[in-house]
Amino acid sequence: MVFKIATWNINSVRLRINLVERFLEEHKPDVLCLQETKCPNDAFPAKAFRKAGYEHLAFHGQKGYHGVAIASRIPFRDEERRDFCKKGDTRHLAVTLDIGEGVRVHNYYVPAGGDEPDVTVNEKFAHKLDFLTEMETWYKSHKRKKDARMILVGDLNVAPQEHDVWSHRQLLKVVSHTPIEVDHLSRVMKSHDWVDVMRRFVPEDEKLYTWWSYRAKDWEKADRGRRLDHIWVTPALAHTPQSMEVIKNCRGWERTSDHAPVIATFAL
Repeated sequence: MVFKIATWNINSVRLRINLVERFLEEHKPDVLCLQETKCPNDAFPAKAFRKAGYEHLAFHGQKGYHGVAIASRIPFRDEERRDFCKKGDTRHLAVTLDIGEGVRVHNYYVPAGGDEPDVTVNEKFAHKLDFLTEMETWYKSHKRKKDARMILVGDLNVAPQEHDVWSHRQLLKVVSHTPIEVDHLSRVMKSHDWVDVMRRFVPEDEKLYTWWSYRAKDWEKADRGRRLDHIWVTPALAHTPQSMEVIKNCRGWERTSDHAPVIATFAL
């Protein structure tokens, strides 16, 4: 079976539901994972997704902040919402797609971390590192690592590699690319031997971005991007990725998110 998974930090699903509908119509992913939905569960625009053919929905949201959702044309089961760091925010959602023996999909919105990369003065940065540490610990505790069929997607808010940012040297002290964040994300990857799907298709010495700041007058010309959005798979699925694409043109849509969607195709 061939299927497509998309991940997109939408920055308010209700504000941009028209863009979501356009994206679904143009690209037709089988599964769409959204982050930063900023929407309480009772206000989630489920009707629009069902009208677009996405009958299977799971969401984990709160008013005005955070929030994750999964919309799928493929049936799923075993919904899970983990409260990382016991803060009560809505940053994780997992389901098991009914494909073969099942494929577990984890959707994350990792804390951004504020502006100052110093845990002694910035609680948001400390929260981010604690969140990543808990991810590492949790995945280390998972059993049957060699057989686990999992896909992890989302806005992880870390651009780990040199060419995941527009200037490695200038951003080394900027939150999202600091060495301590990169180290924490690396330990999450090692905790379950995760495979970076995006870099399977784009060599490490080539630039790869998914986010461009609203502050740039001409974001495309300046091209000062970062790769904050990720798609990973466990070793049991390492042979399944067939393609990957950052849908950069969506960043140019009117009143859009500052993130571009990423789509990966898998064959099981």
